[in-house]
Amino acid sequence: VKDCIDTGWVSSAGAYVDRFEQDLAVCCEVKHAVAVVNGTAALHVSLLLAGVESGDEVLLPALTFVATGNAVAYCSAIPHFVDCEQATLGVSADALEQYLNEIATLDGGVCRNRGTGRIIRSLIVMHTFGHPSDLPGLARVCEKYNLVLIEDAAEALGSRYGDRHVGSHGLLSALSFNGNKIMTTGGGGAILTDDAVLAERAKHLTTTAKLKHPWRFDHDLIGFNYRLPNINAALGCAQLEQLPAFLEAKRNLAARYRERIASIDGVTFFVEQPFVRSNYWLNVILVDGDMTQRDTLIGAFHESGLLVRPVWTLLNRLPMYMDCPCAPLPVAERLEQQIISLPSGVTLGG
Repeated sequence: VKDCIDTGWVSSAGAYVDRFEQDLAVCCEVKHAVAVVNGTAALHVSLLLAGVESGDEVLLPALTFVATGNAVAYCSAIPHFVDCEQATLGVSADALEQYLNEIATLDGGVCRNRGTGRIIRSLIVMHTFGHPSDLPGLARVCEKYNLVLIEDAAEALGSRYGDRHVGSHGLLSALSFNGNKIMTTGGGGAILTDDAVLAERAKHLTTTAKLKHPWRFDHDLIGFNYRLPNINAALGCAQLEQLPAFLEAKRNLAARYRERIASIDGVTFFVEQPFVRSNYWLNVILVDGDMTQRDTLIGAFHESGLLVRPVWTLLNRLPMYMDCPCAPLPVAERLEQQIISLPSGVTLGG
């Protein structure tokens, strides 16, 4: 970071942006990484590159942070909410396939919603709290219905499904380096892809679609001022060097929580599946009972100085998304009443 400041190249150009992108691609086992200002911007541009157009529907979990739905809305597309599964907290492949069998049709290789007539273009898979979703199962559903798979891996840097890093399974993936993530650039995010053409288009779109020229200011598309500043990228390079230690600390903390919580009746610590390796970005418990009991427990935690928090309000219940299409959500609705996230800072696991 000091070297970056000393060079004077602290804004949207400089050597550390290139270095951060290269290091990130190696870390995530993809061919290309494009650094941007935040994870929402990464997801927005990923959707555009996936061909999402105005009026299309995009499938996404109702149990996710609001930015996932907002990125769809930025494309003038329509969020279409689907259920998750208890085992991973991510989109349920079985429930999704059953739902699409009922409401969708393939018309000339294009997936359409029978009820609305709109194209269903893509599925966003979110790796909740860093726990990998059922990527093989969801990829199978996407192949069956010709949907573009996009990974919202904002919370999942360092997590793996089998022998592959998450973010390397979809056509495009989005990362976040917000201050609360496992590593940070202050803000920041990235687009991941193995497609060289899409990576080049991502860089172009996120740099205001400016055509390369020694001095002219010509732009050929409506682009976005989304590129990560060099000083933030320098911080990212330093953070990536420490990522293995961060991951170890997160998993140590999870192991300690799991051991201590095991003997408490009515409370379950959520653990990774046997075939994945989670970064345990946030440690969460599931409590027996309804939302009233959940909120009573959260209140008691806060009174004792422990700032736990509930899971996000389901997106289909937010006012701007209430009229969007929505699958039955029995699992998501139950989890919304049960989940409490615990203090999960890296320093707690050191």
